Amino acid sequence: MDDASQGRTRDWAPRSIGLLIGTLALATAFIAAYVGALHQPTPRDVPVGVAVGDQRAQAALTAVRGQTNILKPVEYDDAGAAEHGLLSRKVYAVLSTGPDNGLLLTIASASGPSATGAIREVLSTAATRTGTPLQVVDDVPVTSADPRGVVPFYLNVGYVLGGYLASTVLGISSGTTPRTVRRAALRIAALAVYSVLLGIAGAVVVGPVLDIWHHDVPTIAAIGALAVFAAALIASAIQGWLGVAGTALVILLLVVLGNPGSGGIYAPEFLPGVLRGMHRWNIPGLANDLTKAAVYFDWRSAGWPAFALALWAVVGGLGLVSASLVRGRRAGNAGSGSARPGPAPVPDGG
Repeated sequence: MDDASQGRTRDWAPRSIGLLIGTLALATAFIAAYVGALHQPTPRDVPVGVAVGDQRAQAALTAVRGQTNILKPVEYDDAGAAEHGLLSRKVYAVLSTGPDNGLLLTIASASGPSATGAIREVLSTAATRTGTPLQVVDDVPVTSADPRGVVPFYLNVGYVLGGYLASTVLGISSGTTPRTVRRAALRIAALAVYSVLLGIAGAVVVGPVLDIWHHDVPTIAAIGALAVFAAALIASAIQGWLGVAGTALVILLLVVLGNPGSGGIYAPEFLPGVLRGMHRWNIPGLANDLTKAAVYFDWRSAGWPAFALALWAVVGGLGLVSASLVRGRRAGNAGSGSARPGPAPVPDGG
């Protein structure tokens, strides 16, 4: 082996070993996150609403709470406020006094079939033990085409995946850090068009193609475009600052932690530790919550997830532009300083 070949090997080997070690760590984190979060889902503190003054329902929930931490009573001033809590996804169910000295359990399975199933099981067992009649009514059921309520999760997994893949592809093809603000703006515009197209494509798949939400195609398309755009811009900003290595951080945030922490496979109350509240701020969880709010709950509870997704998109756009101003300009200056006299450069196409 000549000296030139040995030099190339010395340059190649450390970089390749480093990338393999990083990939190994990322894959290990993926296994730990998914298996750790989902291998034994255990519900804890699943919120159930009850009106203050409804003594029978309050007593029943108090007794259950004394025996298990699966359910968590949430008190409301009256029955109307409790119903609002149900429809705004603050609670999964409302317990009230029913006919014939029994109890009435009103659930919204569209919020999370796993959560409402756990509530039904616990309260049915308690009612049977005490000989109390229990009537169950589902005010907001999932569609018959999605009995387990997983379509919002898998739909938004596709949207988020498409977003960060588009960012990665553009980074590979034209550089992770745009050299100028103009290039950054063009990349943002390209990702915006891509996001709209993917939003429409996903809505068509779950609408006319699979006939799941065929009446909500424009709504799903708009939510999808926002989710794709937020994921793409955040990925672009991280890659713009960190280069190709930033892709590992993107995957960690959006996939390794994002998917199990989205509350899509299991309700957040089934997840361990920090993953329980992650759906309130990570992009997959926000997109999942916004889809449910729009399709099943007439936009109730849509305010925060819509705002947070838009905020992620703004932060990502600003991050990409700032990366082009700092790292892109620095790279451009370094390139021009080391340039040798030669033919006139080809104009930049952006």
